Amino acid sequence: MKRMVLFMTLSLLLIFLAACGESGTNSNESDKDKDSNASAASDMSGEIEFYTSQPDVDAEKLVDAFNQEYPDVKVNIFRSGTEEVISKINAENQAGEVQADVLLVADAVTFEGLKKENMLMNYMSPEAESIPNDFVDPDGMYTGTKIMATGLIVNTDKVSAAPTSWQALTSEDASDQIVMPSPLYSGAAAYNLSVLTRNQAFGWDFYEAVQKNSPMITEGNGAVMENVSSGQKSYGMVVDYLAARAANDGSPVQLVYPEEGVPVITEPVGIMADTDQEEVAKAFVDFILSEKGQKMQAKIGYTPIREGVEPPKGLKSLDEIKVLQAPIEELYESRASDKEKFDELFSK
Repeated sequence: MKRMVLFMTLSLLLIFLAACGESGTNSNESDKDKDSNASAASDMSGEIEFYTSQPDVDAEKLVDAFNQEYPDVKVNIFRSGTEEVISKINAENQAGEVQADVLLVADAVTFEGLKKENMLMNYMSPEAESIPNDFVDPDGMYTGTKIMATGLIVNTDKVSAAPTSWQALTSEDASDQIVMPSPLYSGAAAYNLSVLTRNQAFGWDFYEAVQKNSPMITEGNGAVMENVSSGQKSYGMVVDYLAARAANDGSPVQLVYPEEGVPVITEPVGIMADTDQEEVAKAFVDFILSEKGQKMQAKIGYTPIREGVEPPKGLKSLDEIKVLQAPIEELYESRASDKEKFDELFSK
């Protein structure tokens, strides 16, 4: 009997020790997996061409943050307005070799054009699971990276009461006091033009009324901010993050989300089909969409697109914005003719 008890005790002890050993092995394996992932990041190397319409400083901050995770990857930046970036890509394509590996520009309509030309690579980032479905291309060709609404900005030294409607730009007070970006240069402005002219509350009548107030037309949103901040103009049509930044920095400006609603772009990111740096390009896209990448975007002043990451001071989250939209296929098909009509109208 004693032998049997001793045998059972020894057996239980062996089972317990074996279990401990397996637990320790799993823990070690988990640690090894973490080390392996960290090693994979640190071991990745290569060089990619990043084409973007983001401001230079913001593009550099994005690359710097990425390089903290991937120090041996070199990211070369080409930056210009969306329309000029796409013109460069099209010229490279006609010459037989697109230089860009990763593209991040204003709006989904631009990416739809590249998608139809089979110039984008299919890549559904695992990080896209935390991005609202409306901003992820179902074919995996591009994914939105942030929420950027276009609203009104006013100089508070020159405008006593902030307007609540887009119709402020058609008022007598706004005559010769408006500045707005050109859709011939700015992808956001091109998107806004097509959306507003397809909305019953605006249409081309709205732009014709604005034109009668003799607005200044600038290449991009940055020049809009400069003119309103300096007091050269009282009213501007501008992307919200620039207005919020200026206000937070002490400029005499106020951002207004008009009551009729606002157009919203998402600055999608995609990988070019001809890239020879596929793994590095995927890692770059993953970082932009990751929680860390999105928090970094919020820190420098953008409204993140990833669920669960809060917007910076002065900006509204997506669920706080009344969004003006139009069918993307219609926006794509009409973009060229809309820009031509705008150019004709505002060249008078």
